[in-house]
Amino acid sequence: MTTTELFDERAGQDREPAPPAAGGALTLALGVAAVLALGVTYALGLALPETVEQGDHSRLIAIHPGLAWASYVAFGVTALASAAWLWPRTRRATWDHLAGASAEVGVVFTALTLVTGSIWGRPTWGVWWVWDARLTLSALMLAIYLGYLALRRVPAAPDLRAGRSAVVALVAVLVIPVNHFAVEWWRTLHQGRSLAQLTPENDLDGRFIGAMAVGFLAMTLVYAWLTLHRMAVARLEDAEADVDLQAALVQRRAEGVS
Repeated sequence: MTTTELFDERAGQDREPAPPAAGGALTLALGVAAVLALGVTYALGLALPETVEQGDHSRLIAIHPGLAWASYVAFGVTALASAAWLWPRTRRATWDHLAGASAEVGVVFTALTLVTGSIWGRPTWGVWWVWDARLTLSALMLAIYLGYLALRRVPAAPDLRAGRSAVVALVAVLVIPVNHFAVEWWRTLHQGRSLAQLTPENDLDGRFIGAMAVGFLAMTLVYAWLTLHRMAVARLEDAEADVDLQAALVQRRAEGVS
């Protein structure tokens, strides 16, 4: 058996079946839906009236809450995928890929949440940043998941890397409910819940609620589309690393035989 044949045989045994292409029907449909939803969100946001307190900046309600929601979804999915990997009966490389991809997209959404929040807070609070409970916890959440992504980059065997990353993800997700309820548990500058207000007279105008709801949908679709693409890249990276490893093993065996 030649070196090439041995390599082909071992690669076929060790590698998982090739994943579906990132440009498949589902990904394409999600991409189209995300673009359409973003367009509607943009149009509805521009159509919102100015408010006495915040002027044009109140229109950020169309995108800012949706970005925060998408970050929660992303890190929640990271935790669920990590739990699925840790459970022996459901342990698959796909869950590890999903956990890592979702966390990367979640970090992007968290950063955008902080940026749009600062832009919104500047005319309202007079400063770009305050150490408010919600803002501080959002920044902490960003730092935690940046650390999680750094941990995934530490050289280690795939199972070891996936295992320790999964444990960190399950611990890190605990910051999400604390962040979400911070405006109710502590006195903060950040406004309270936009939906389901405890005091009916403080409910938002229907146009603001509609724009915000469409923003939730748009950001969720964008999150799903980006995550699918990132998962496909992660699978290709693992496949390439596996091919490189198998090639090195075949070369070493060939040197031993010669």
